[in-house]
Amino acid sequence: MELRQLQYFVAVVEEANFTRAAARLHLAQPGVSAQIRQLERELGQPLLDRSGRSVTMTEVGEAVLTYARAALAAVEEIRQTVDEFSGLLRGRVRVGLVSGASTRRFDLASLLADFHDEHPQVEISLTEDTSERMLAALHGGDLDLAVLGLADEEPPPGVSCQVVVDEPLVAAVAPGDPLLAAHPDRTSVPLAALRERPLISLPRGTGLRGVLERACAEAGFRPRIAFEAAAPHVLARLAARGLGVAVIPALPAAEASAAGLRTLEITAPRPRGRVALTWRTEGPAGPAARALLGRLRTSLPVPGTGEEPPAGPQAGNPLRPAATGGADHQAAGA
Repeated sequence: MELRQLQYFVAVVEEANFTRAAARLHLAQPGVSAQIRQLERELGQPLLDRSGRSVTMTEVGEAVLTYARAALAAVEEIRQTVDEFSGLLRGRVRVGLVSGASTRRFDLASLLADFHDEHPQVEISLTEDTSERMLAALHGGDLDLAVLGLADEEPPPGVSCQVVVDEPLVAAVAPGDPLLAAHPDRTSVPLAALRERPLISLPRGTGLRGVLERACAEAGFRPRIAFEAAAPHVLARLAARGLGVAVIPALPAAEASAAGLRTLEITAPRPRGRVALTWRTEGPAGPAARALLGRLRTSLPVPGTGEEPPAGPQAGNPLRPAATGGADHQAAGA
Protein backbone atom coordinates (compact mmCIF):
# COMPACT_ATOMS: atom_id res chain seq x y z
CA MET A 1 0.00 0.00 0.00
CA GLU A 2 1.37 3.40 -1.01
CA LEU A 3 0.46 6.88 0.19
CA ARG A 4 -0.24 8.00 -3.35
CA GLN A 5 -2.89 5.28 -3.66
CA LEU A 6 -4.62 6.65 -0.58
CA GLN A 7 -4.32 10.17 -2.00
CA TYR A 8 -5.91 9.07 -5.29
CA PHE A 9 -8.68 7.24 -3.42
CA VAL A 10 -9.55 10.30 -1.32
CA ALA A 11 -9.52 12.56 -4.41
CA VAL A 12 -11.92 10.28 -6.32
CA VAL A 13 -14.26 10.10 -3.32
CA GLU A 14 -14.30 13.89 -2.94
CA GLU A 15 -14.81 14.51 -6.66
CA ALA A 16 -17.16 11.51 -7.16
CA ASN A 17 -15.53 11.16 -10.58
CA PHE A 18 -12.26 9.67 -11.85
CA THR A 19 -11.74 12.30 -14.56
CA ARG A 20 -12.19 15.25 -12.20
CA ALA A 21 -9.97 13.60 -9.59
CA ALA A 22 -7.24 13.05 -12.18
CA ALA A 23 -7.46 16.70 -13.27
CA ARG A 24 -7.21 17.82 -9.64
CA LEU A 25 -4.13 15.62 -9.17
CA HIS A 26 -2.64 16.71 -12.53
CA LEU A 27 -2.46 13.09 -13.65
CA ALA A 28 -3.88 10.98 -16.45
CA GLN A 29 -7.17 9.32 -15.58
CA PRO A 30 -6.07 5.74 -16.49
CA GLY A 31 -3.14 5.99 -14.07
CA VAL A 32 -5.43 7.03 -11.21
CA SER A 33 -7.83 4.17 -11.98
CA ALA A 34 -5.01 1.64 -12.14
CA GLN A 35 -3.54 2.67 -8.79
CA ILE A 36 -6.90 2.46 -7.02
CA ARG A 37 -7.57 -0.98 -8.53
CA GLN A 38 -4.15 -2.07 -7.28
CA LEU A 39 -5.08 -0.81 -3.79
CA GLU A 40 -8.36 -2.75 -3.94
CA ARG A 41 -6.50 -5.92 -4.94
CA GLU A 42 -4.10 -5.53 -2.02
CA LEU A 43 -6.98 -5.04 0.41
CA GLY A 44 -9.06 -7.80 -1.16
CA GLN A 45 -12.22 -5.67 -1.25
CA PRO A 46 -13.70 -3.09 -3.66
CA LEU A 47 -13.60 0.44 -2.24
CA LEU A 48 -15.58 2.20 -4.95
CA ASP A 49 -18.84 1.49 -6.75
CA ARG A 50 -18.36 2.42 -10.40
CA SER A 51 -21.77 1.24 -11.66
CA GLY A 52 -23.62 4.55 -11.41
CA ARG A 53 -23.22 7.88 -13.20
CA SER A 54 -21.06 9.08 -10.31
CA VAL A 55 -18.53 7.11 -8.31
CA THR A 56 -19.63 6.20 -4.78
CA MET A 57 -18.01 4.33 -1.92
CA THR A 58 -18.76 0.79 -0.96
CA GLU A 59 -19.32 -0.03 2.70
CA VAL A 60 -15.66 -1.01 2.97
CA GLY A 61 -14.65 2.21 1.23
CA GLU A 62 -16.55 4.27 3.78
CA ALA A 63 -14.70 2.52 6.58
CA VAL A 64 -11.32 2.98 4.88
CA LEU A 65 -11.84 6.68 4.06
CA THR A 66 -11.41 7.87 7.65
CA TYR A 67 -8.09 6.07 8.01
CA ALA A 68 -6.89 7.19 4.58
CA ARG A 69 -7.51 10.82 5.45
CA ALA A 70 -5.85 10.37 8.84
CA ALA A 71 -2.76 8.82 7.21
CA LEU A 72 -2.46 11.65 4.69
CA ALA A 73 -2.95 14.25 7.42
CA ALA A 74 -0.25 12.63 9.55
CA VAL A 75 2.22 12.74 6.65
CA GLU A 76 1.40 16.41 6.07
CA GLU A 77 1.97 17.15 9.74
CA ILE A 78 5.39 15.50 9.50
CA ARG A 79 6.29 17.68 6.51
CA GLN A 80 5.05 20.83 8.26
CA THR A 81 7.00 20.03 11.42
CA VAL A 82 10.22 19.61 9.45
CA ASP A 83 9.48 22.77 7.44
CA GLU A 84 8.99 24.80 10.62
CA PHE A 85 12.48 23.82 11.75
CA SER A 86 13.92 24.85 8.38
CA GLY A 87 11.89 28.10 8.22
CA LEU A 88 9.97 27.01 5.11
CA LEU A 89 6.21 27.51 5.05
CA ARG A 90 4.15 25.17 2.90
CA GLY A 91 0.70 23.65 2.86
CA ARG A 92 -2.76 24.68 1.73
CA VAL A 93 -5.03 27.50 2.88
CA ARG A 94 -8.71 27.65 1.93
CA VAL A 95 -10.25 31.13 2.13
CA GLY A 96 -13.89 32.15 1.74
CA LEU A 97 -15.13 35.56 0.61
CA VAL A 98 -18.75 36.63 0.86
CA SER A 99 -20.47 37.36 -2.43
CA GLY A 100 -20.49 41.06 -3.22
CA ALA A 101 -17.55 41.98 -0.99
CA SER A 102 -14.90 41.68 -3.72
CA THR A 103 -14.34 45.41 -4.03
CA ARG A 104 -11.52 47.80 -3.32
CA ARG A 105 -12.41 47.59 0.36
CA PHE A 106 -11.52 43.90 0.34
CA ASP A 107 -8.89 43.44 -2.34
CA LEU A 108 -8.07 39.97 -1.11
CA ALA A 109 -6.55 39.12 -4.47
CA SER A 110 -3.66 41.53 -3.87
CA LEU A 111 -3.22 40.47 -0.25
CA LEU A 112 -3.22 36.78 -1.12
CA ALA A 113 -0.82 37.40 -4.01
CA ASP A 114 1.61 39.21 -1.69
CA PHE A 115 1.41 36.35 0.81
CA HIS A 116 2.03 33.82 -1.95
CA ASP A 117 5.02 35.79 -3.21
CA GLU A 118 6.55 35.48 0.26
CA HIS A 119 5.54 31.81 0.66
CA PRO A 120 5.47 30.24 -2.83
CA GLN A 121 5.11 26.72 -1.43
CA VAL A 122 1.71 27.58 0.07
CA GLU A 123 -1.27 26.65 -2.09
CA ILE A 124 -4.12 29.16 -1.63
CA SER A 125 -7.70 28.68 -2.80
CA LEU A 126 -10.39 31.39 -2.73
CA THR A 127 -14.12 30.62 -2.81
CA GLU A 128 -16.94 33.18 -3.04
CA ASP A 129 -20.21 32.17 -1.38
CA THR A 130 -22.92 33.31 1.03
CA SER A 131 -22.11 33.90 4.69
CA GLU A 132 -24.40 31.10 5.83
CA ARG A 133 -22.73 28.45 3.70
CA MET A 134 -19.24 29.66 4.59
CA LEU A 135 -19.97 29.42 8.30
CA ALA A 136 -20.99 25.80 7.72
CA ALA A 137 -17.78 25.26 5.75
CA LEU A 138 -15.72 26.71 8.61
CA HIS A 139 -17.38 24.38 11.10
CA GLY A 140 -16.89 21.41 8.77
CA GLY A 141 -13.23 22.15 8.16
CA ASP A 142 -13.73 22.87 4.45
CA LEU A 143 -12.55 26.48 4.94
CA ASP A 144 -9.71 27.77 7.10
CA LEU A 145 -10.69 31.47 7.04
CA ALA A 146 -13.62 33.48 5.73
CA VAL A 147 -14.56 37.12 5.29
CA LEU A 148 -18.33 37.14 5.74
CA GLY A 149 -21.30 39.14 6.96
CA LEU A 150 -22.54 38.68 10.51
CA ALA A 151 -26.29 38.28 10.88
CA ASP A 152 -26.17 38.34 14.69
CA GLU A 153 -24.43 40.48 17.29
CA GLU A 154 -22.12 37.64 18.26
CA PRO A 155 -20.48 34.99 16.07
CA PRO A 156 -21.87 31.46 16.24
CA PRO A 157 -20.40 29.05 18.84
CA GLY A 158 -17.03 27.68 17.83
CA VAL A 159 -16.21 30.64 15.58
CA SER A 160 -14.05 33.66 16.44
CA CYS A 161 -14.06 36.86 14.46
CA GLN A 162 -12.55 40.28 13.95
CA VAL A 163 -15.07 42.84 12.71
CA VAL A 164 -13.67 44.88 9.83
CA VAL A 165 -16.78 46.83 8.78
CA ASP A 166 -19.55 48.10 11.06
CA GLU A 167 -21.98 50.56 9.47
CA PRO A 168 -25.64 51.51 10.01
CA LEU A 169 -28.10 50.32 7.38
CA VAL A 170 -30.00 52.90 5.35
CA ALA A 171 -32.96 52.95 3.01
CA ALA A 172 -31.74 54.05 -0.42
CA VAL A 173 -34.44 55.43 -2.71
CA ALA A 174 -34.83 57.40 -5.92
CA PRO A 175 -35.32 61.18 -5.37
CA GLY A 176 -39.03 60.97 -6.24
CA ASP A 177 -39.80 58.04 -3.92
CA PRO A 178 -43.01 58.23 -1.82
CA LEU A 179 -40.91 58.15 1.35
CA LEU A 180 -39.71 61.65 0.44
CA ALA A 181 -42.96 63.08 -0.95
CA ALA A 182 -44.42 64.34 2.34
CA HIS A 183 -41.07 65.17 3.96
CA PRO A 184 -38.46 65.97 1.28
CA ASP A 185 -35.91 67.05 3.92
CA ARG A 186 -36.18 63.98 6.12
CA THR A 187 -32.97 62.15 7.02
CA SER A 188 -34.35 59.05 8.71
CA VAL A 189 -37.26 56.65 8.48
CA PRO A 190 -38.65 54.11 10.97
CA LEU A 191 -38.32 50.55 9.76
CA ALA A 192 -42.10 50.10 10.10
CA ALA A 193 -42.57 52.60 7.26
CA LEU A 194 -41.08 49.99 4.91
CA ARG A 195 -43.68 47.37 5.85
CA GLU A 196 -45.63 47.56 2.56
CA ARG A 197 -42.80 48.75 0.34
CA PRO A 198 -40.98 46.52 -2.16
CA LEU A 199 -37.48 46.02 -0.77
CA ILE A 200 -34.22 45.35 -2.62
CA SER A 201 -31.74 43.22 -0.71
CA LEU A 202 -28.88 40.77 -0.87
CA PRO A 203 -30.01 37.10 -1.11
CA ARG A 204 -30.89 34.77 1.76
CA GLY A 205 -27.85 33.39 3.50
CA THR A 206 -26.03 36.73 3.53
CA GLY A 207 -25.36 38.60 6.75
CA LEU A 208 -27.14 41.76 5.60
CA ARG A 209 -30.28 39.81 4.71
CA GLY A 210 -30.22 38.13 8.12
CA VAL A 211 -29.89 41.51 9.85
CA LEU A 212 -32.80 42.91 7.81
CA GLU A 213 -35.10 39.96 8.54
CA ARG A 214 -34.29 40.03 12.26
CA ALA A 215 -34.93 43.79 12.45
CA CYS A 216 -38.24 43.45 10.60
CA ALA A 217 -39.32 40.68 12.96
CA GLU A 218 -38.50 42.99 15.86
CA ALA A 219 -40.65 45.67 14.23
CA GLY A 220 -43.53 43.20 13.83
CA PHE A 221 -43.58 42.37 10.12
CA ARG A 222 -41.97 40.26 7.41
CA PRO A 223 -40.04 42.14 4.71
CA ARG A 224 -41.50 42.19 1.22
CA ILE A 225 -38.43 41.39 -0.91
CA ALA A 226 -39.03 42.37 -4.53
CA PHE A 227 -35.49 42.13 -5.90
CA GLU A 228 -32.37 40.24 -4.86
CA ALA A 229 -28.83 40.62 -6.17
CA ALA A 230 -25.49 39.27 -5.00
CA ALA A 231 -23.61 42.32 -6.32
CA PRO A 232 -24.30 45.29 -4.00
CA HIS A 233 -23.97 47.93 -6.73
CA VAL A 234 -26.88 46.26 -8.54
CA LEU A 235 -29.09 46.92 -5.48
CA ALA A 236 -28.30 50.63 -5.74
CA ARG A 237 -29.02 50.72 -9.47
CA LEU A 238 -32.39 49.03 -9.02
CA ALA A 239 -33.35 51.53 -6.34
CA ALA A 240 -32.18 54.47 -8.46
CA ARG A 241 -34.58 53.35 -11.19
CA GLY A 242 -37.49 53.49 -8.74
CA LEU A 243 -38.03 49.74 -8.41
CA GLY A 244 -38.09 49.74 -4.62
CA VAL A 245 -36.17 50.58 -1.47
CA ALA A 246 -32.64 49.19 -1.28
CA VAL A 247 -31.47 48.32 2.23
CA ILE A 248 -27.71 48.90 2.20
CA PRO A 249 -24.96 50.10 4.55
CA ALA A 250 -24.58 53.87 4.87
CA LEU A 251 -22.65 55.80 2.24
CA PRO A 252 -21.76 59.52 1.98
CA ALA A 253 -24.43 61.85 0.62
CA ALA A 254 -22.23 62.87 -2.31
CA GLU A 255 -21.82 59.26 -3.39
CA ALA A 256 -25.54 58.58 -3.02
CA SER A 257 -26.34 61.65 -5.09
CA ALA A 258 -23.88 60.60 -7.80
CA ALA A 259 -25.67 57.22 -7.94
CA GLY A 260 -29.07 58.95 -8.24
CA LEU A 261 -30.13 58.04 -4.72
CA ARG A 262 -31.25 59.56 -1.44
CA THR A 263 -30.47 57.65 1.73
CA LEU A 264 -32.45 57.67 4.96
CA GLU A 265 -31.15 56.25 8.22
CA ILE A 266 -33.32 53.36 9.38
CA THR A 267 -34.55 53.72 12.96
CA ALA A 268 -36.67 51.78 15.45
CA PRO A 269 -34.68 49.54 15.44
CA ARG A 270 -31.33 50.68 14.03
CA PRO A 271 -29.87 47.68 12.18
CA ARG A 272 -26.18 47.60 11.27
CA GLY A 273 -24.22 45.85 8.56
CA ARG A 274 -21.11 44.08 9.83
CA VAL A 275 -18.43 42.18 7.94
CA ALA A 276 -15.87 40.11 9.82
CA LEU A 277 -12.81 37.97 9.31
CA THR A 278 -13.74 34.63 10.86
CA TRP A 279 -11.96 31.40 11.82
CA ARG A 280 -12.56 28.39 14.04
CA THR A 281 -12.03 29.30 17.68
CA GLU A 282 -9.38 26.62 18.18
CA GLY A 283 -7.49 28.22 15.31
CA PRO A 284 -6.60 27.00 11.80
CA ALA A 285 -5.00 23.58 11.72
CA GLY A 286 -1.93 24.26 9.61
CA PRO A 287 0.93 26.74 10.05
CA ALA A 288 0.26 28.30 6.62
CA ALA A 289 -3.34 29.11 7.55
CA ARG A 290 -2.22 30.46 10.92
CA ALA A 291 0.33 32.70 9.21
CA LEU A 292 -2.24 34.05 6.76
CA LEU A 293 -4.69 34.67 9.60
CA GLY A 294 -2.07 36.72 11.39
CA ARG A 295 -1.41 38.73 8.23
CA LEU A 296 -5.10 39.46 7.70
CA ARG A 297 -5.69 40.43 11.33
CA THR A 298 -2.94 43.06 11.16
CA SER A 299 -3.85 44.30 7.67
CA LEU A 300 -7.61 44.80 7.89
CA PRO A 301 -9.04 47.94 9.52
CA VAL A 302 -10.71 47.92 12.94
CA PRO A 303 -13.98 49.93 12.89
CA GLY A 304 -14.35 52.64 15.52
CA THR A 305 -10.68 52.81 16.43
CA GLY A 306 -9.39 54.89 13.58
CA GLU A 307 -6.89 52.14 12.82
CA GLU A 308 -6.15 51.54 9.16
CA PRO A 309 -4.02 48.93 7.42
CA PRO A 310 -0.35 49.86 7.21
CA ALA A 311 0.55 51.66 3.98
CA GLY A 312 2.02 49.39 1.35
CA PRO A 313 4.37 50.12 -1.52
CA GLN A 314 1.45 50.95 -3.79
CA ALA A 315 -0.39 54.25 -3.86
CA GLY A 316 -3.14 53.57 -1.36
CA ASN A 317 -3.82 50.34 0.45
CA PRO A 318 -6.42 48.17 -1.33
CA LEU A 319 -7.85 47.18 2.06
CA ARG A 320 -8.41 50.77 3.12
CA PRO A 321 -12.04 51.95 2.81
CA ALA A 322 -12.31 53.60 -0.58
CA ALA A 323 -13.00 57.32 -0.79
CA THR A 324 -15.18 56.95 -3.85
CA GLY A 325 -17.51 54.34 -5.30
CA GLY A 326 -20.73 53.67 -3.40
CA ALA A 327 -20.58 49.96 -4.12
CA ASP A 328 -17.55 49.64 -1.84
CA HIS A 329 -19.55 50.86 1.13
CA GLN A 330 -22.33 48.42 0.38
CA ALA A 331 -20.22 45.35 1.02
CA ALA A 332 -20.97 45.52 4.74
CA GLY A 333 -23.20 42.79 6.05
CA ALA A 334 -23.00 40.76 2.85
